[in-house]
Amino acid sequence: FKRKRVDDDSQCCLSRFNATTYEDSCLNFLFFLTVANGLATKTPHWTNEPLKANMTLMSILTNQISEHWDVIVVGAGHAGCEAALAAAKMGCHTLLLESGHKTVALMPCNPSVGGLAKSHLVYELDALGGTIGFVADATGIQFRTLNASRGPAVRATRSQNDKVAYATLMRSIINNTPNLTLLEGVEVTGIAVKAGTNDVLQGVTTAKHGLFNAKTVVVTAGTALNGTIHIGDQKWSGGGDGRLAAQQLSQSLKELGLDTFRLKTGTPPRLDPSSIDYMATEIQSGEARAPLFSWLGELLRQQKCSTWNNLQPIEEVFARLPASVVSIIRGALPQECSTWNIFTDSVMADAEQVPCWSTHTTPVVHQVIKENLLRSSLYGGSIIGTGVRYCPSIEDKIVKFSDKESHHVFLEPEGRACGSLIYPNGLSNSLPQEAQDAMVRAVPGLERARFVSYGYAIEYDCFNSLDLKHTLETKAVPGLYLAGQINGTTGYEEAAVLGFMAGVNAALKVRDTAPFILSRQEAYVGVMIDDLVTKGTNEPYRMFTSRAERRLLLRQDNARFRLLPQARYLGVAPHEFLDESAALSDAIAAEIQRLEQTRLADGTPLDRYLARPEVSYVDLPASAKHTLPVVAEQVELAIKYAGYIDQERRQAERAAQMDRVVIPEWVDYWDINSLRYECREKLSRIRPASFGQAARIPGVTPADLSVLSVVIKRGKNNIMRP
Repeated sequence: FKRKRVDDDSQCCLSRFNATTYEDSCLNFLFFLTVANGLATKTPHWTNEPLKANMTLMSILTNQISEHWDVIVVGAGHAGCEAALAAAKMGCHTLLLESGHKTVALMPCNPSVGGLAKSHLVYELDALGGTIGFVADATGIQFRTLNASRGPAVRATRSQNDKVAYATLMRSIINNTPNLTLLEGVEVTGIAVKAGTNDVLQGVTTAKHGLFNAKTVVVTAGTALNGTIHIGDQKWSGGGDGRLAAQQLSQSLKELGLDTFRLKTGTPPRLDPSSIDYMATEIQSGEARAPLFSWLGELLRQQKCSTWNNLQPIEEVFARLPASVVSIIRGALPQECSTWNIFTDSVMADAEQVPCWSTHTTPVVHQVIKENLLRSSLYGGSIIGTGVRYCPSIEDKIVKFSDKESHHVFLEPEGRACGSLIYPNGLSNSLPQEAQDAMVRAVPGLERARFVSYGYAIEYDCFNSLDLKHTLETKAVPGLYLAGQINGTTGYEEAAVLGFMAGVNAALKVRDTAPFILSRQEAYVGVMIDDLVTKGTNEPYRMFTSRAERRLLLRQDNARFRLLPQARYLGVAPHEFLDESAALSDAIAAEIQRLEQTRLADGTPLDRYLARPEVSYVDLPASAKHTLPVVAEQVELAIKYAGYIDQERRQAERAAQMDRVVIPEWVDYWDINSLRYECREKLSRIRPASFGQAARIPGVTPADLSVLSVVIKRGKNNIMRP
């Protein structure tokens, strides 16, 4: 019966059960009968492995029968992984659905994490209990600090990662997280609402597995939504990196009244590392001591001196680690592992970092591109979506920066293993294959490059972020959340934090608890979300430090301290981490007070002496030698930038006061004729939650806010009319 196809009403297809024995076939057939009769709402964990290696039918029947899931997350990319993990850690019965097999946490573009402003997001997410920072630390092959010579507000961390190891570790953590079930090979075709309504969420519909009921749904489908891949004059449906496009799901979201538009991104070809002439390039090495993203990564690095390379029994090592950390590490361990020999290829164990290389384009490269420009998908008319302004394709660079004689190209390995493919960062394009051949081989060092895959552009549907609340819940359908590139952003880091915020807010909605919202004054996460839901975007949104008004307050080095109250409220981060952060905060405050009260022989207070540009903390004659490096760093920054920090805090408080003035739901802007038409139109479209948000809407003036303030004070029944 394994080859027998059953009709759509059966909600499953036996040929997908991948049974290898008679016993497996019997279990699968029993499961088919169970689903067909509506007795089970949970399908097996589809993989390329036998069913019984993942989830037995008996465990489904005896432990997992449920009428509803608390949270269903659609799509297991970076946003989906963070959303599902956050919801599960908050105690919600969570289901993560992925259409492909072995496509969890893929890095379809550059396998790197962090970068300018992006690393701020990663540090903030780690402070709140997210996962991307630790996985990046554990699988990083090179780490660098960017803007090291500039001020602390704009310094950033970047890692180059092993893309296979990254996906493997994230998948392992997901599979071992309580309350979380991952089902692969399940194509979600639509958002289900109750019959006769268009705004009462029921769950999701699937192509072969019927309806999954849920209290809340988080859609994180990324570039798969009606995705189209372009190479030259060729195009086909696809989600990128071998994934299928989600055309029916995109149509379902449109039918719910959500506004959509098309965006475009792309990726360069992948090259055989053995075909590159590295002598013609410039080597770029990582920092001697890798700057890590996560508290857990740093904690495990500290363990390596006494335990890492000794292959000690795991339980002996676990006895010295916090309980919450042990649970995370257990989830990352292969089941057969019995000694402390995981992550030995990680920089956390001081493994050697893998170099990258830099080269550049030449006039010959530019000429090849110009000759084939109209054959590219981007300039040949095939693509209508808007591309990434701050990460342009090589065609865009040649056209928009025609005065430049060359552009940087960075050759970045996709893994640690010998033979890992090379990602030529800077050569993203949609040229025909033969043009890509000529272009790449005109780059110094790539004259004999062998292609493993060609570059392509991908065009996909996004949904207008103005249709979202600050919680990332849609205004049209309560309980439905959108997160990641579906919101118009670009980048793994932006997707991850949006997924996390959607996941925790979905969980809080299930709990019937107040939502979790970070303001622009508190975090880069708040800046990004406020930009999206207040201003919207018509091009892929990328985080920059320049977007934050309080960037001196919102540094990556102080994320764990400034977000401590919010992290405690959520309860997702390990409590040991939170307790340590609180203790360090107290130590920082105590040391600053000590410096204020201690004077040099000439009467100069130590804090004023430290404020001098040429003096650092270690230079203080009365420095506390036992002070931890993190405390010394925070003390020095707090004192040296005290005047600027105080000024930003005052500005932040004034802005926060505006955000605390709530605009009542009863306000109908079209009835306020004293407001200009443009203002009424924009306020009605966005429905700001506060005066602060209204003030940030382009086109809304202080005079408009004054009128609105008078209307609200007069009350609901005293709207000014003509």
